[in-house]
Amino acid sequence: QVQLVESGGGSVQPGGSLRLSCEASGDIFSVDVPSWYRQAPGKSLELVARIASDGNIIYGASVKGRFTISRGSTKNLLYLQMNSLKPDDTAVYYCNWDLQSGMTWSTYWGEGTQVTVSS
Repeated sequence: QVQLVESGGGSVQPGGSLRLSCEASGDIFSVDVPSWYRQAPGKSLELVARIASDGNIIYGASVKGRFTISRGSTKNLLYLQMNSLKPDDTAVYYCNWDLQSGMTWSTYWGEGTQVTVSS
């Protein structure tokens, strides 16, 4: 069974940094288009960052220049480095990934990790 597990969330003061991790586990043959999304209270789901199939990296306008998405040394690891955090970055952050298990590609979501930015 394939699953995604996020970690690294927590509480931080404005201007601080956090590094989120996402680990995919299970019978994974291939991976593609890893992404991070977030959802703040009372708001809709928002794309934070994505690594497209051609390698291009897309960032949401509100995080560009402050957040960095990257892959780990193995295909099943994904990171989101978040610097200069603001109270508006408070949200549940979700890892989203297209994964091939056996002959089937599916889109998977993690359960989310809470990030709270507050003084």
